[in-house]
Amino acid sequence: MDKRTYQRFNTGPGRVFDVINAAVLIGIGLLALLPFLYVLAGSFATELEITTRPFFLWPNEITTASYESILSSSVFVRAFVTTVLVTTVGTLVQLSLTALMAYPLSKIDLPGRRTMMSLIVFCMVFSAGMIPTFLIVKELGLLNSYWALILPMAINPFSLIIIKNFFQELPKELEESARIDGANEMRILRSIVAPLSKPVLATFALFYAVGLWNDYMSPLLYLGDQEKWTLQMILRQVTASATLTADDMNSDVPPPAQGIKFAVVIVATIPVLLAYPFLQKHFAKGMLIGSVKG
Repeated sequence: MDKRTYQRFNTGPGRVFDVINAAVLIGIGLLALLPFLYVLAGSFATELEITTRPFFLWPNEITTASYESILSSSVFVRAFVTTVLVTTVGTLVQLSLTALMAYPLSKIDLPGRRTMMSLIVFCMVFSAGMIPTFLIVKELGLLNSYWALILPMAINPFSLIIIKNFFQELPKELEESARIDGANEMRILRSIVAPLSKPVLATFALFYAVGLWNDYMSPLLYLGDQEKWTLQMILRQVTASATLTADDMNSDVPPPAQGIKFAVVIVATIPVLLAYPFLQKHFAKGMLIGSVKG
């Protein structure tokens, strides 16, 4: 910002606007944070306090009974481990397939490129729907398989377009130098393009990971075996049940009726919150640079 622009905004009305703007944004942020703080406080509260106090941000008596119950539950632990593995493998597969398709499409002289991009944009606007997708998954023999949670949405059209645009903006001289040295296209993608594209790849790795972690509909449709349920299915079962017993959770500790619901929500939310700070520095840069050109 130059001196003239700074002087124009550093006036009385400008400072008042900054204060009001900051107050409004802080208020909106607090409103978004309050439900999470209530759930967090409820996960450490006793059953009596949860049922008698309509809203609180700090429990009068702190107890870890809810967390002891779910952590001793083989059902919950298995679902948690399953979700971590599906999210990790799925993110790697989806990001790899997206990058492998985006790289050739970033070449202006690729035959049929315009037709392919038109089909990709069409897929971004129109989807086949639940029933055709289910029939395809069934015919491929993926029912009751974890691959049914990964492959149907392996390449997101929006992610593909942004990554392609990012690849197009990389210096062509680097690729030409690598070809002169004898590198093939896969070597160029792996050793030159991918390292230079960390911001956009990290951004969509976060998108893919969050989508897989929070996916509820796919396990509901494709996983008939309850032993293969992911964390979101367990979360649905816990929150939808009026009462829970130790047999329901296969736990050694009797689960509190209400506190366990809050605890499961917190445990299902924390991994995403922990992953975001590591990718935040790449987030804005990847989105802005990758969306400049078409």
